[in-house]
Amino acid sequence: MNSAGLIQRYRRWRLARRGLRLDRSCFVGRLVSLGPWEKIHQPGTIEIGPECELGLCIELNPWGGRIRIGRRVFLGPHVVIYGQGGVEIGDHSLIAAQCCIFSSNHTIPVPAKVIRDEPDILLPTKIGRDVWLGAGVKVMGGVTVGDGCVVGAGAVVTEDLPSYSIAVGIPAKVVKQRK
Repeated sequence: MNSAGLIQRYRRWRLARRGLRLDRSCFVGRLVSLGPWEKIHQPGTIEIGPECELGLCIELNPWGGRIRIGRRVFLGPHVVIYGQGGVEIGDHSLIAAQCCIFSSNHTIPVPAKVIRDEPDILLPTKIGRDVWLGAGVKVMGGVTVGDGCVVGAGAVVTEDLPSYSIAVGIPAKVVKQRK
């Protein structure tokens, strides 16, 4: 086995020790981080399907929830996924560099209370099959991005996007449909 193959085996082994279910057909880049920090938070679960590619410096943190990534999904460098409310990404999706996917939000308390001390609102987030999130897209909690969607770079998705739509902007708005 060549050195690149040994490095991949080591990276998969290291992640499996943390409880990640990862098929041996997946490519794992350097510095992939799995949260949470067990001494502070509940571990949650992360499932990654076969033939996925995890780029450099990715953070997958279920925060006691669940992250499920389908088959042949690409996660570019510096992608962050927080799964406390549950995140699901469908097969064949492309998540470009520096995207963030969230599945919760903070409550906004009265001024007498500290924001950090209030519980999160769990908001399941679903990214459909064959979706392309351009570089730097932010998908907020509780959103469903339909199958076949394309979301332009830098967009912030705050509402559901229908299947095969193309959306851009802050907040993301549908500008046309894929034909």
